[in-house]
Amino acid sequence: MAEYNDITEEKDTQHGRYLTFTIEDNVYGIPIRFVSEIIGMQNITRVPRTPEDIKGIINLRGKIVPLIDIRIKFGKEEIPYTERTCIIVIDINDLNVGFIVDMVDDVLTIDDEHITPVPTGRLGQENKYIEAIGKMGDKVQLLLNSEKLLKNDEFELLEEITADQTL
Repeated sequence: MAEYNDITEEKDTQHGRYLTFTIEDNVYGIPIRFVSEIIGMQNITRVPRTPEDIKGIINLRGKIVPLIDIRIKFGKEEIPYTERTCIIVIDINDLNVGFIVDMVDDVLTIDDEHITPVPTGRLGQENKYIEAIGKMGDKVQLLLNSEKLLKNDEFELLEEITADQTL
């Protein structure tokens, strides 16, 4: 019974907590419960015949992690990586995936009353990944649904890449 309570308490402490990052002028948030770690840019090994937003794979302490450039996934212009470019390693359905972002901002706690659903209509390429809008003071964060960031066929492709590659 103690184990169940520990799990429940852990989920409660992560409720409403988001890791925020920037792509161009927009601030996005990902639920902290999906985030494994944040690392700087690494040497990327390209994988042939993959979509443009899948930049390749890295060896992270012996584990193969595929990388997706969120900027490209959202239909933004590709830019050179800088010293502020980061990789957010997240766990989606037991698959570690690295999201390349322009810059990591902060970990925020956004209360439920400051989160509103996404307005209907098309706001742009990234809109299909946005679950809600978080408001903190005069700032707005676009809160992403981590599981929607990968379509089923992309998820299967990334599983194949991690299963077939050794570094």
